[in-house]
Amino acid sequence: MAYTRDQIYQVLEELGIRNWMRNAQVMGNDIILDIVSPSPAMHERKRLEIALKNAFKENLPEAKLKLTISVEAEPKAEEIKGSELPGVKNIIAVASGKGGVGKSTVSSNLAISLSKMGFKVGLLDADIYGPSMPIMFDCEDARPVSVEVNGKTKIKPVESYGIKILSIGFFADTDQAIVWRGPMAAKALNQMIRDAHWGELDFLVIDLPPGTGDIHLSIVQQVPITGAVVVSTPQNIALADAKKGVGMFQMEAINVPVLGIVENMAYFTPAELPNNKYYIFGQNGAKNLADQIGVPFLGEIPIVQSIREAADVGRPAALQENTIVADIYTNIARNAVASLVERNNTLPPTEAVRITTMAGCSSNNNK
Repeated sequence: MAYTRDQIYQVLEELGIRNWMRNAQVMGNDIILDIVSPSPAMHERKRLEIALKNAFKENLPEAKLKLTISVEAEPKAEEIKGSELPGVKNIIAVASGKGGVGKSTVSSNLAISLSKMGFKVGLLDADIYGPSMPIMFDCEDARPVSVEVNGKTKIKPVESYGIKILSIGFFADTDQAIVWRGPMAAKALNQMIRDAHWGELDFLVIDLPPGTGDIHLSIVQQVPITGAVVVSTPQNIALADAKKGVGMFQMEAINVPVLGIVENMAYFTPAELPNNKYYIFGQNGAKNLADQIGVPFLGEIPIVQSIREAADVGRPAALQENTIVADIYTNIARNAVASLVERNNTLPPTEAVRITTMAGCSSNNNK
């Protein structure tokens, strides 16, 4: 059978590499394809080759593919900056290089702590494949409704504990797996960002998926991130990935200020031995990393059973009053805002509306 160029474009579009094609020739079911790889690394080109061959085999099974992958010297990187969200003053991305370090728990409690400080806060669950905010905020059965804003239909975020929340979990059954390619996930994320009516917010906290990939690039392309918070445990394996996470935000083309690093699961203290600390995953790993790479250290969070229990029942631990756990999250939120204030006072303005003063916050992150 004879294939068309449009069919080739469709395959490349699904892989998210349509712009990498330099030449395509179709002669019946013979396809000659020239692709430019953005990475000179041999293993990256091999991975690209395998992905292309598998995609053509799946979508165009009778195609005889002749593939050439070359590397082209890239021009100086242009900064990726999205257009601002109306009414949203500052956007904080919470990231981790590795899964399982408690990033979503930190995101939810950071949002609550900022709200308790008097700020208007929204929370975007950008972990498309593993959304957890509906559970953490006890609103699994909630469904966003549509509202008309200036003649346009918008999505109204679900509100819980005073936080405006959007998550792909609101649009899928709890036992339904999200099996999407990168471009489809990016499209869904774009809809939650651009088609939502967030209203007036001091902060929009974005809970990113672990790692450094399509979703992260989609976020920085869509909105101007004011700053990023990176979460890690003290363990060397997690720290290696956290360093990559920081490196991603510091790339020339992305250039998002890192507000600081949070050390989660820093130590364990048994209730019956309150003066004892057991450093299960190592001691001061994230703090030492922050010092090493020159970013603020925002604080440490111990392993406390009530934090896990609070997340599971849908009432973030930061909602507790006069507890050590709530005070820890409040201190981290204050340090994050202080870091943001310093960032806005020392760096050129971005597309996001700047905050120059914050009541109750110090520019000294160790305070």
